[in-house]
Amino acid sequence: MMAFKDGNQLYQQQDYKGASAKYEETLASCKGTEGDCKDPKLTYAYFFLGNSYDNQFRPARRGEATNDSMLTKAIENYKKSTEVEQDPKIKKLAMEYLVAAYGPDKLNDPSQAEPILRRMIELEPNEPSNYTYLSRIYEENGDYDQAEQLLVKAREMKPNDAGVYVTLAAFYNRQGEFDKTMEALHARAEKEPNNPEAFYTIATYYWEKAYRDFTTSQADKIKFVQAGNEAIDKALKLKADYPEALTYKNLLLRVQANLEKDPAKQQSLLKEADQYRDRAVEIQKKQRSAGAGE
Repeated sequence: MMAFKDGNQLYQQQDYKGASAKYEETLASCKGTEGDCKDPKLTYAYFFLGNSYDNQFRPARRGEATNDSMLTKAIENYKKSTEVEQDPKIKKLAMEYLVAAYGPDKLNDPSQAEPILRRMIELEPNEPSNYTYLSRIYEENGDYDQAEQLLVKAREMKPNDAGVYVTLAAFYNRQGEFDKTMEALHARAEKEPNNPEAFYTIATYYWEKAYRDFTTSQADKIKFVQAGNEAIDKALKLKADYPEALTYKNLLLRVQANLEKDPAKQQSLLKEADQYRDRAVEIQKKQRSAGAGE
């Protein structure tokens, strides 16, 4: 216990080399003649030992034997923590860090991360993030159907969580599926009717499709600008001093002006766009001044 306390103190001081030595001492004493430390007061040392080694690993020095051994030792102790730890919070942390150790910044071995995430889903079926992490592994490996199924499952597990719709929309956007992207974003807005950012996000996607996508037909551009204006107006109704929303209202009006054939209406739209632009600039200046004065 003395060694464990010393290890914790060194860990808090970010002396990970010293902490790892004390945690090794803790576990060696705790194991005795048995294979593993089973004392519930000391099994925490497995996770903190793993994390101490993890913090000593440097991705930039990958390939150096001493450096790589730190990650190997980290993984060994994270695994042991998932096996013997009784505290569910620490067990969960050990799994999360183990998944990260197999991530692209470290070992880059998604096949090792998959079974851990599957186990995490079993333990917490209502936690969307586990489905999201596993979905991203499938997506990065080109299994888009499986990736989508996992995100849909996350939505089913927590249908009132706005975040699951945002994640699903981002996935569909990466796949170039505009209709499904907007369906997910509108569903998110239904879950957060008082969140101006939800409607602002919808408007930005419609603007992108109307202005930047050269495959969009003239008729669809008009439709998208109209939908974007409706969304941004809802955002501004909820938060009139929302500078980003004011900026996009300005941009949407300019696209609308470019689509307008009547010169008089076109000039009227551009004048209105200028007003929204100026309001956005004025609010941003006030916010910067207020921030500087704090």
